[in-house]
Amino acid sequence: MRIDMVTLFPEMFAGPFGDSITKRAVENGILDIHFTNFRDFSFDKHKHVDDSPFGGGAGMVLKPEPMYRAVRDVLARTEEFTGNRRVLIMDPSGPVFTQEKAKELAKYDQLVFICGHYEGFDARIYPLADEAISIGDFVLTGGELPAMVITDAVSRMLPGVLGDEDSAPTDSFYDGLLEFPQYTRPREFEGMAVPEVLLSGDHAKIREWRRKESLRMTKEKRPDLLEKKELSEKDKEFLRGL
Repeated sequence: MRIDMVTLFPEMFAGPFGDSITKRAVENGILDIHFTNFRDFSFDKHKHVDDSPFGGGAGMVLKPEPMYRAVRDVLARTEEFTGNRRVLIMDPSGPVFTQEKAKELAKYDQLVFICGHYEGFDARIYPLADEAISIGDFVLTGGELPAMVITDAVSRMLPGVLGDEDSAPTDSFYDGLLEFPQYTRPREFEGMAVPEVLLSGDHAKIREWRRKESLRMTKEKRPDLLEKKELSEKDKEFLRGL
């Protein structure tokens, strides 16, 4: 998958993308990440990319011309991805990013992230994108952090990124529920013991225990998720008994 970040601050990505799973994905050729600074596409000699808003008000607004030139340059240089790419604008007005959206975006060959800054975008920039995405109902300085979060979540869905291919399906939210509790050595720590079923070697019982614990934790911590989840009669019976 090719990732293109259209941003004023490419250096912000060095740390998160230079370590751990994302770094290995790049080294293994699964992810191909590129950065385009839209300041390089400004018309004037001072490289301005923002201006004061019409009608007055605080802050500065990103101008449309540099952004259009930058995004169109990216799309022109990557024409081989036409038909299977998605242009995303990081904006709090968009729907909140979810695990289902991560799985959906992982099906594309190219993702182009438009990362804003300052007080916001000129409204004429939005048609550049296929959709807007938010990572939550709060304010950040720019779109770089949301773009990093989404890239990390999407990359985990790509074949070969995780060392264990069974890791992603057991993550919280992957199938709409919270993950079951995990344990490792020692078997007992400060009076807290690992549940016996996990030591039994009976994989059917372990799967059943994990499913029930996943349902239990979701009901206790995020009951709203259960309203969206299709559950079996066995699942419903277990929840009624809690």
